[in-house]
Amino acid sequence: MPNRDLDIVLLGATGFTGGLTADYLARHAPDGLRWAIAGRNRDKLEAVRARLAAIDPALGDLELVVADAADRASLDALAARTTVVATTVGPYLSYGEPLVAACAAAGTAYVDLTGEPEFVDRMYAAHHAVAERTGARIVHACGFDSIPHDLGAYYTVQQLPADEPITMRGVVRAGGMVSGGTFHSALTAMSRPKQMKEASAARRRLEQRPAGRSSRAVGAKPRRDPVLGYWLLPLPTIDPVIVARSGAALPAYGPRFRYSHFAGTKTLRYAAGGALAVAGLGLAAQVPPLRSFLGSRIEPGQGPDESRRASSWFRVDFVGEAGGVQVHTRVSGGDPGYGETAKMLAESALCLALDVNPDVAGQLTPAQAMGDRLLERLEAAGIRFESDPN
Repeated sequence: MPNRDLDIVLLGATGFTGGLTADYLARHAPDGLRWAIAGRNRDKLEAVRARLAAIDPALGDLELVVADAADRASLDALAARTTVVATTVGPYLSYGEPLVAACAAAGTAYVDLTGEPEFVDRMYAAHHAVAERTGARIVHACGFDSIPHDLGAYYTVQQLPADEPITMRGVVRAGGMVSGGTFHSALTAMSRPKQMKEASAARRRLEQRPAGRSSRAVGAKPRRDPVLGYWLLPLPTIDPVIVARSGAALPAYGPRFRYSHFAGTKTLRYAAGGALAVAGLGLAAQVPPLRSFLGSRIEPGQGPDESRRASSWFRVDFVGEAGGVQVHTRVSGGDPGYGETAKMLAESALCLALDVNPDVAGQLTPAQAMGDRLLERLEAAGIRFESDPN
């Protein structure tokens, strides 16, 4: 973009995941990238910069931008200076809208880590039309929610007939500590079913459907998967919604695309225990004292040490069927809640800032906004996309 003196600004760099994202950029950003870190406390930003300078001495002069997620004027000034803003400041339903509004108005690309369906729907209703007019690309869910699932489905579709109806399921398995931000976002979402439904309905009234095609996330019952051998537990996250929106936006997903999303376990006992745990968490989220108590157990902005992260992992298997053809693919990597999430966010920001991407604007999914370029970046960064895995 002309008249932008920065390529990327990272807002929230003083938090745990934001700090990991800054570390990743310090190690992997290409020479000449014009980037800055932003937050509301300059002293904390200077401490982050000192840590980054230990990684790369050239970052001793990294620009610091004082901006507050609640101060629209500071966010307008930030958005006007940069090509891309990446933010880790959540829960996004509480803190995210002013930055989305600023980026939409300025024609600035925006990426975040939200897994909050209500927030995404409200941002579409309020700011999609403005972003389309200005050329802004508003891309939510650029961490473990929902990059492996969205790009994994995109990768799988490429191996199926393009002119046939596609049925696909994604099955998630992971080992690691849940992110504090993700946990608080989940608690918030579970406590607001009425508001989520209202936001979804408002979006549907505005959103255009693809002509002559359909794409939908569909629920399914727990069962044993005949291909993967796992017990499947339906997983009510934002991921299937993001995948289905990519299916609606991209003709390669065929005339009729249906996607189901599951957690996979090796035994029926674990599947039953998981179902009970999710149900219990959902009930507890409806009771404010219990919700507050649960929220106090894992604080946002905190996370495990490096050795714990190094032993964490994730794997998402996809089984797709179209026109009598069945394919099995897999996306896998390391620590999903922190290390790989920081990598995904950073590579998404780099992709939007530096690569030649599809000519689209408005609120977009990762696959819709970046597609092949992001897939290439993720593979080069060590996230594995495999066809016919053993």
